Amino acid sequence: MSELNFIWPLSGGLLIGLSAALFLLLNGRIAGISGLTASAFGWTGVGISLPGIGFLCGILAGAAIAFAYIRHVDLTITASPVLLIIAGLLVGFGTRLGSGCTSGHGVCGLARLSPRSIVATMTFMAVAAATVYVTRHVIGGLS
Repeated sequence: MSELNFIWPLSGGLLIGLSAALFLLLNGRIAGISGLTASAFGWTGVGISLPGIGFLCGILAGAAIAFAYIRHVDLTITASPVLLIIAGLLVGFGTRLGSGCTSGHGVCGLARLSPRSIVATMTFMAVAAATVYVTRHVIGGLS
């Protein structure tokens, strides 16, 4: 294992924290990806948001740069496409139901010691752990 293996995750975490802090300072709003995605597509009732579009473009550009220049990961998807689509829709529904996602509640809300975000993040983590346990150990994994 290389002694520099921590550099990329640490850099990414610092950039996420910095961007969330700057978004809060400059816009007075929490930088949650579900809310910004909804605003980018005009799903919040106030029209299309330029900060939302910029946020999505930044995420996509960052991922493209990381893929092209930093490192390549061998990725194998073993779940069925139908299951992945259903899972994605359920996550999207859950983020709207929970008024935010792990980036809004977990990164920004916990940093502000928001009680609602603490409960939401604990719920996210508990459901994720239960889902992994049931999928892998109770029903044996869905392919």
